[in-house]
Amino acid sequence: MAPLDAVAKRLYQAVIGPPAIADDRIIRTFLEEASKAEPDQKFTLGFLASEWEDVVDAWQLVTWEAYRDIPRLGRKTRLPEKHRAVLWKMFSTVREALRARHLVTMADLYSRLAEKVRATGKVPFDYVVVDESQDLTVARLRFLAAMGSAAPDRLFFAGDLGQRIFQTPFSWRSLGVDIRGRSSTLRVNYRTSHQIREQADRLLGEVSRDVDGNEERRSAVSVFNGLAPEIRVFGTEAEEIDGVASWLKDRAAEGLRSSELAVFVRSDRQLGRARAAAEKAGLKVRVLDPGMDTRGADVSLGTMHLAKGMEFLAVAVMACDDEILPLQSRIESVTDDSDLEEVCVTERQLLYVACTRARDRLLVTASGPASEFLDDLLGSGAA
Repeated sequence: MAPLDAVAKRLYQAVIGPPAIADDRIIRTFLEEASKAEPDQKFTLGFLASEWEDVVDAWQLVTWEAYRDIPRLGRKTRLPEKHRAVLWKMFSTVREALRARHLVTMADLYSRLAEKVRATGKVPFDYVVVDESQDLTVARLRFLAAMGSAAPDRLFFAGDLGQRIFQTPFSWRSLGVDIRGRSSTLRVNYRTSHQIREQADRLLGEVSRDVDGNEERRSAVSVFNGLAPEIRVFGTEAEEIDGVASWLKDRAAEGLRSSELAVFVRSDRQLGRARAAAEKAGLKVRVLDPGMDTRGADVSLGTMHLAKGMEFLAVAVMACDDEILPLQSRIESVTDDSDLEEVCVTERQLLYVACTRARDRLLVTASGPASEFLDDLLGSGAA
């Protein structure tokens, strides 16, 4: 078992050569430089970055004609051809900058691996099991589809549409992976108490659908009961820190080990609040990284994105304030009401992921005006 990106990098090095990856910081720098060369363009850097990531790089568009004609599924903002032409000037400049520096994006890496598999017919694995498959990108799925093309049962996917938090939706069927009639829904929840699962489910609709028409109904049952989640709104950040610290102390007094406790927040900017609460409770902390190392005797602190796939006996989800959930910077980056809806859906699902990391005890807190999502958790709003 290993992260898919790590496997892909190893394969790339073995069959193509050492990859020089262009990270988000490099891409944003290239985009900013390209936008300055087009002084009359009206697009924000945030929009350019998301259009690059979700459309141009995701679908590996390398010609103007390909960008002009792509449906931009999942990107609701309308772009007439004249606007696309201006955008393509900037995106082609970014492509040239990457090529000149011999850099590749992760989407490039997966696309080249897929081409290699198709060209040689050499598949590195007999079978592939993919967890958290709802967050696969276009490029990752293309690579997996290339590996599975020679055998109908080589690929196995496990996922939950209600936990999609990373990419815009797209058609699996169009990439050669058709799960219609070949999928089943698991309905027994062994990880989360009935009380936590039931309350977290209020954040989502009864039915989740993908682009290909597959549906998931939220009809799971938990195999054990526990205490009801606590949802508390404090007047100030200091009061919230005190409240979470007291809650953590109580869990430790009940016999829970520090490694069985976690505190999650929306983004790095709120990690200081989480750290302050844990340290005020007299607990040592470990800030999670993408390596997902939770070994040791410390309380785990991390962002909601890093909560994916993890489990703790008790979890506090802090800083669920207005303008933090949904994140204000994401709200401000959209230019269309439909795009805004997509942002709110994924932000809501992000909170769902964080809450369902708790097995037995869950605390959700905010300071000042609370996120509208807490009304849904309490059952006083509409999901």
